[in-house]
Amino acid sequence: MRSGAAVVVVLWLLIGLFAAYQRGYLGGDDQVNCAEVGTVLVTVLVGPLNYVGLNPTIECAVPQPSQ
Repeated sequence: MRSGAAVVVVLWLLIGLFAAYQRGYLGGDDQVNCAEVGTVLVTVLVGPLNYVGLNPTIECAVPQPSQ
């Protein structure tokens, strides 16, 4: 039973990684912010749900240093 659940989890994450790749989230940008990292992680976690119309994104604001 445990090995079956592990296989399902691994397949789920692989499908999510493929979804992130298809959306272009795994590109080689030099500047990555928290919103981009969050979007990739959420896309990988909800993986197969992307194929039924869910579009996960994360919005966050990073405070700017005072000048």
